[in-house]
Amino acid sequence: MYIKRIFGFLALCGLLVGCAGGPRGRWSVDYNDATTTPASMMYGAYNDAANHRVAVILPTSGDAAAAGRAIRTSVEMATLSTGADNLSVSFFDSARGADAINDALASNPEIIIGPLFANDARMLRESKPYDLPVLSFTSDATAIGDGVMTMALMPTNSIEAIVREMRTDGVRRFVVLAPDTESGHLLAGAAQGASDIHNVQLAGAFFYTEKDTDSIKSATERASMNVARTAAHKRAREILSDVLTNEKLTSIERSSVLRQMDRLSKHDVLGDLPYDAVLFLGTGDDTKSLASFMRYFGVGNRDVAFYGTAMWDGADIANDITMTGAKYAALPDTDETFVANYERIAGEKPSRIASFGYDAANLAIGMLYSDKLQNAYLLDPSGYAGVDGAVRLRPTGASERGLRIMELTGDGTPRVVKNAPADFMTPIYNIEQRHITPIETTVPLQTRGVNPMNYITLPERISGKYKSKTYGANMTAQSNAQLVDVVTVLPEDDRDPIVSENYKPVKLSPVKQTLIDSIEVEE
Repeated sequence: MYIKRIFGFLALCGLLVGCAGGPRGRWSVDYNDATTTPASMMYGAYNDAANHRVAVILPTSGDAAAAGRAIRTSVEMATLSTGADNLSVSFFDSARGADAINDALASNPEIIIGPLFANDARMLRESKPYDLPVLSFTSDATAIGDGVMTMALMPTNSIEAIVREMRTDGVRRFVVLAPDTESGHLLAGAAQGASDIHNVQLAGAFFYTEKDTDSIKSATERASMNVARTAAHKRAREILSDVLTNEKLTSIERSSVLRQMDRLSKHDVLGDLPYDAVLFLGTGDDTKSLASFMRYFGVGNRDVAFYGTAMWDGADIANDITMTGAKYAALPDTDETFVANYERIAGEKPSRIASFGYDAANLAIGMLYSDKLQNAYLLDPSGYAGVDGAVRLRPTGASERGLRIMELTGDGTPRVVKNAPADFMTPIYNIEQRHITPIETTVPLQTRGVNPMNYITLPERISGKYKSKTYGANMTAQSNAQLVDVVTVLPEDDRDPIVSENYKPVKLSPVKQTLIDSIEVEE
């Protein structure tokens, strides 16, 4: 597919830490001076006399070499499709660390594509000229800004999209189950921020060690109120048993008590939950374990709704029939033309990081041959339609991507329940990752607890003889230290839809297949 202009706007989730200060100077320009009327990027028409230079910093050796090669293939595909004789693309192995960055800068590029990892992006940001634009692939908000942008999916996009869907589904309160990592704590903070904006209350947050069965079991036991609900269940059976043993009951009264005993025997827990949804913030594999333990502790997807993030996309969880009905946010399907071309060249289907690389190259080339300023072109609020759908870059360096809502069907093929936004006529996201405060510790459930007497019915003449304490009550107000200071950012120029023929998507020139077949890019 070819990047085209539009109006209005694992996915790779890197290490997420802390908060970074905002960009300064020209990378914090107001959108009003960055664009007026959108113009298309016409590939195959680059014939000006200038010699343009692009540096690409990727891991082409070491443990991440496969990801680096995937992006390189996409960059070469996009470059060859232009047919430009005056475009120089140089590749540098980020496994060489600072040496690769220094060599790339020494080549005097007009724009840099890459690097892949946050530490490399951070190092490049400190070393490069301030005005030099960079299209990286990290989702770490602390590694971008000051001209370093990212093509990756920001985790906050996925979380806000699915919390918005919760509100649409009528969810009132939800709990979060997140990895006990810096990333997991930040994602939980993002869920808190999204809940505040979309008026869906965060009822609790629980953390677990990834791939650790004991830790996962402990987190779900607490989230399910298993201890309190099991104790309440036991006490309810004791009371009914005492009534049968000690009281003189009529046949109707005895029949009622026996029916209640039979009903309780089919379950191990008793009592309502103080939430009606669970948001899983980990991988698909962890989620399968978490959901299994939640069901073991009496909380299945028939009791509460299950939701996830883009980290479920492509995971084996799609084949889990017990997760049928669970929803998650995901990128749209990658463009079929790009997939076919990539598969023919590379011998395998492209990963998401490969498609991000293709869009990055097309965006870089479009900037080089545009008559706009670099920042005006890259930060255009109209965004672009890439092979993974709508995307735009922000002055902070963060990306925004349109996401669809998927529902698991248990047969390995999730179904689309809501298509991804195709433009940014209406702002899609309201929270910024750099303004999120992580939730550092467990947020316990705020509940009135479970009193067995509320779940059994005794003959009125003896009801006063039997009492029970309430199990699991927690009436303490949630600490303000666990709440998130959310900054809502709604760019002024995005608030009012613009109705104009000039803002309609523009079909771009197709890729010249013969160029891809006959030309090679040399290092």
